[in-house]
Amino acid sequence: MGRKSAKIAQKKGAADRVKSQIYTKALHDVAIAVKSGGGDPDTNFLLKIALERCRKFNVPKDNIDRAIKRGMGGEGEGYSDITYEGYGAGGVGVFIEASTNNTTRTAANVRSYFNKCNGSLGKDGCLQFIFDRKAVFVVPKGELDEEEFSLEMIDVGAEDIDTNEEGNFEVFGPMESFGDIQTKLQDMGITPEEANLQRIPNNFKEVDEETYPQVEKLIGLLEDDEDVVSVYHNLEGEE
Repeated sequence: MGRKSAKIAQKKGAADRVKSQIYTKALHDVAIAVKSGGGDPDTNFLLKIALERCRKFNVPKDNIDRAIKRGMGGEGEGYSDITYEGYGAGGVGVFIEASTNNTTRTAANVRSYFNKCNGSLGKDGCLQFIFDRKAVFVVPKGELDEEEFSLEMIDVGAEDIDTNEEGNFEVFGPMESFGDIQTKLQDMGITPEEANLQRIPNNFKEVDEETYPQVEKLIGLLEDDEDVVSVYHNLEGEE
C-alpha cells in the first residue's frame, strides 16, 4: 500500500471510529430513555430527544428498534451499565462509561488498554475530585433571544450558558438541576439536540510530547471498544 493510500485508509478508519462512537452513544441514550420513561416518544421527552439525535446522525432503524427493545427489557436483556476509573500516562484522569452483557470481558479489555499505554486502572471513586457530573443540554438557537433564554435557564438552576461552534446554546448545570431544566424547555416548546449527564473535568493535566501519544492511544483504544459508551479525560489540549 502506497503512502497516499495509507493516509486515505487512516482517515477512513478515524471517520468510521467517530461514526461508531456516535451510534453507540445515541443508541445507549435511546435504551436508557426507554428504561426510565417508556417507549412512547409523545410522552417520553428524553426518548424524543434521543430519537431525534439518531435521525440526525442517520442511525439505522434496525439498530434503533433493538435499542428500544433493550430498554423495555426485550432484546439485549442482561446488559448493565458500569464505570471504570484510572490514570493514563502522565497522571491523566480517564473515566469510562460502558454498557455490557459480559462485565468480565469488558473489565479485562479496559485493564489491558491501560496496561498497554503505561496507565493504570484505579478503584471506584479515585477520580471523584477531578470530574463533576453535570446536566448538559444543547439547544438550537433559532429565534431565541440570548439574554432572555439565559435568564430562563438560570431561574431553573443552570450555572452556565455558552454558544458552541455550531451556534447552538450549551446549557450546563448541577446534576440535580437536570429535571427542572428539562421541564422548563418542555414548557417553552423547545426540543434540545442533546440532553444528558456528562462528567466535566474541573482541572486539566499537561503532559510532555513523549507522553501525549500514549494518552491519545489509550483514549482511542477505549473509544474503539464496542462496550464503551463514553470516555472522559482531563488531558490538556484535547476535547
